[in-house]
Amino acid sequence: MRVRVATTALGITAALLAVPACSSGAAGTKSDIASSAPAGKPARSDRNAALLSSAVLETRLLDEGDLGGDYVRKPERPAQHDDVTVVGCPALSELGGDAATGGALSFPRKAKATFTYAGSTSEVSEELYSDSANKLSDGIGRIFDAMTGCPQYQVVVGGAPIDMASQKLPVPHGLGDEQWSQLLTFSAGGRSTVVKQTAIRAGSLLLIVSGSPALVDRHLDKALDKATAAS
Repeated sequence: MRVRVATTALGITAALLAVPACSSGAAGTKSDIASSAPAGKPARSDRNAALLSSAVLETRLLDEGDLGGDYVRKPERPAQHDDVTVVGCPALSELGGDAATGGALSFPRKAKATFTYAGSTSEVSEELYSDSANKLSDGIGRIFDAMTGCPQYQVVVGGAPIDMASQKLPVPHGLGDEQWSQLLTFSAGGRSTVVKQTAIRAGSLLLIVSGSPALVDRHLDKALDKATAAS
């Protein structure tokens, strides 16, 4: 099934499109396999119940001051579109455009920042979205379930094949109302890149932290604290 992919979509899609560049040097991360694990039914929460604008979300992203002097923010790349074919994962193929472009996950209220660490190829990316709890939960849940339902599959991005591996990870308990976590292994051109992604919904906020597994683990709590802090 052939679908269109936008780099402005959910971080999962952005990671797919970034593989040719990342796979040329994402060393220093343990070669674990990707995974995502939903955390049961959403808990009711009044925290952050109000929808937040993109401008407000931007102020809640981590910055160099929060991360320290070893981190440098990367400029956002212009949106682009590539043909993408999903091979060997019926669940993703059935979702089609929703899985590839974010569909309902392309929420209008969003903000994103990506940082490189200590001049290396290691990166950490943070995304924030704001919408109703049900929309956030349904949107990201469908994508994570589809991706982690296929331990191995392939995507062809603009004619370039990328082998994918996925595996569920334990979720970070006690954070937010719902949690998902996965590791994705991208293999292309004889090189592999490992990306960990952890998503947390807290009320009407959705936080996704992606990148080098060690960096995601290091900054997840801090990102959630700032994202859910009172204005």
